[in-house]
Amino acid sequence: MIPVKKVEDLIKNHTNLENEFSSGNIDKKLFAEKSKEYSDLNEIIREAKDYILFEKNKSDLEKIINDHSSDKEIEEIAEVELQEIIKQHEINEKKIKLFLLPKDEADSKNAIIEIRAGTGGLEASLFASDLFKMYEKISHKKKWTLEIISISKSDAGGLKEVIALIKGKNIYSSLKYESGVHRVQRVPDTETQGRVHTSAATVAVLPEAEEVDVKIEDKDLRIDVFRSSGPGGQSVNTTDSAVRITHIPSGIVVSQQDEKSQIRNKEKGLKILRSRIYELERQKRDEARSKDRKNKIGTGDRSERIRTYNFPQGRVTDHRINLTIHKLEEFMQGGIFDEIVENLILQAQEEELKNLN
Repeated sequence: MIPVKKVEDLIKNHTNLENEFSSGNIDKKLFAEKSKEYSDLNEIIREAKDYILFEKNKSDLEKIINDHSSDKEIEEIAEVELQEIIKQHEINEKKIKLFLLPKDEADSKNAIIEIRAGTGGLEASLFASDLFKMYEKISHKKKWTLEIISISKSDAGGLKEVIALIKGKNIYSSLKYESGVHRVQRVPDTETQGRVHTSAATVAVLPEAEEVDVKIEDKDLRIDVFRSSGPGGQSVNTTDSAVRITHIPSGIVVSQQDEKSQIRNKEKGLKILRSRIYELERQKRDEARSKDRKNKIGTGDRSERIRTYNFPQGRVTDHRINLTIHKLEEFMQGGIFDEIVENLILQAQEEELKNLN
């Protein structure tokens, strides 16, 4: 049961905001914040009002049902209506509970996604490339903007590492469950005897941190510049444009060499650094989440996995929710991604509701 006072407060807040907006007497500095609060409350206000009226409506219907002087047909209609409002009340209660759950402040942010080849050599780097292409296709379908920050290629079109910024609405809330070890089982092109090989890639998803989220002092940074190098040690250019940034208090190190300009490399490096520091601070504030993330990210070892992509059987399995979908090709093309994400969100919400109860 949700305390009635909590639900009444939601309705009261909604009414107060409605009055403020209709009067036009609202502080411009608070306009954006209050608009969001009002918009959020609009999504739950009908359920909140129904929740408050439930006991009265239930009592009225029970009186009709128990009053045997009533017309039999009216009693039957009241009985059906009673069952309907009880069922709706349970749905409303769950919706309101979810609304009252503490919000993840990062959910509305853009996301920085980092993909690295794990165990499995060349095949792991090819799989890292396939994962990146999958997120590119998902971004395209959802009209998100994907911008590569840093990329390190391997032989045969694989990727040792890629870091990208994905922009759009509520990106982090959609992608945060992708953090972890992704395992692939398939026959590599180089395998002559048709044996299935297992390899892995790690994915880390961080909320993009703005300057207002993380203040980095110049005195806390050590910046080293060096000459960029391409695959196999080939020189990309002859100037010291590559940048290595060390955040001394946290020990976080970021290297960036994709751009020919030292200034652009520094800008990109600071963007990654800011997001890693922001995530580190979030972990400190939430110890349970910190442990959870550490378990999910792991080391890239094939035994630590959140999802398995089995090509011979055409299936993708998410081990956290024991969900298997036999549409691997469609999944790799960016389709049915939402199905897994929705299930992951539901599981996370169920766990939070248990804790709330």
